Formats: sequence, structure tokens, C-alpha cells
Amino acid sequence: MSKRALKTYLSKLPKKALEEQIVELYEKFPTVKTYYDFAFNPKEDKLVQDAKAKISNEYFPLKRRRPKARRSVAQKFLKHFIKLGVDPHLIADVMCYNLEIAQTFSMEKNVPDSFYRSMLNSFNEVIQFTTVQGVFPEFRERILKIYTETQNQKWLFEEEFSKALDIID
Repeated sequence: MSKRALKTYLSKLPKKALEEQIVELYEKFPTVKTYYDFAFNPKEDKLVQDAKAKISNEYFPLKRRRPKARRSVAQKFLKHFIKLGVDPHLIADVMCYNLEIAQTFSMEKNVPDSFYRSMLNSFNEVIQFTTVQGVFPEFRERILKIYTETQNQKWLFEEEFSKALDIID
């Protein structure tokens, strides 16, 4: 069904039937429930704090012994936040936090080369996102601090990190 056909169909429905369909969608599909829960009660700060706690737990687990250090956990939160329409400042904050916690982790542990490649991807994404959303000036200092730390720790792909910053200049 096309969007146009859907609009035609919905415009012909009585208000009561439309309300019933929306309630049914809300009950059947978790994504619809999540959307409406966020739309009517956007607790963005709580969502961000939960995301940061789970990201931190990936690198410094409270219950298990070994850290998993998966970038995908942060990526799932970021994708979800973008889909919900969370404030770009908060999304950029989580992006930076992910890199900062990874840097803290890499100071203490021996990490594989793939870790550095993954963090390079995250670094490129935070620069691109903040630039596109127009919030880069607010995060410039923090991003530069992350870059400096990659140089201090002598992360692999130093040149690629540098090239990522060259894009904004």
C-alpha cells in the first residue's frame, strides 16, 4: 500500500475506528509503543543515562569478569535515539562518551587492532553527525580532547584520526 492510498483510507475512517486501530497497533507492536511512549513523555535525560550505563558496562562490567567492549551496543542506542528524534546535543554527548570510555578502557587493557578500527569509525561518525546537525562548535573542545588522547595513547590509525579532523577545517 502506498502512502497516498493509506492517507485516503485513513481519511475515510470514522474517528472511533481510527482510535481503535491506533490502540491495536500500540498493543501489538513494541516499536509503536516505544514511539508513543517517547512522543508523549520524552524522558531524554533518563534514556541517555541508561545508554551511558550500558555502554560503560560493556567496558567495565559490574557482574561479569571479562569486558566485551562491543561498539555495536553504543551503535544500537545511537540508531534508536536518531529514530526517536532525540535532541542532537544528547546524541552527540553519547557518541563522545562512547569514545571516552573506550579510551579509558584501552589505557588499562591490551586491545586488538579491530578495536582501533572500530573507534576510528565512531570518531568519524561523531564528527560527521555534529557537523551535519550544526552542533560541532559545542563539541569541538571535547572532540579535540578525544583526538589528543588517541595520539597520547599511540592508537593505531593515527593518520586516519588526523584526516577525520581535517574534514572540519
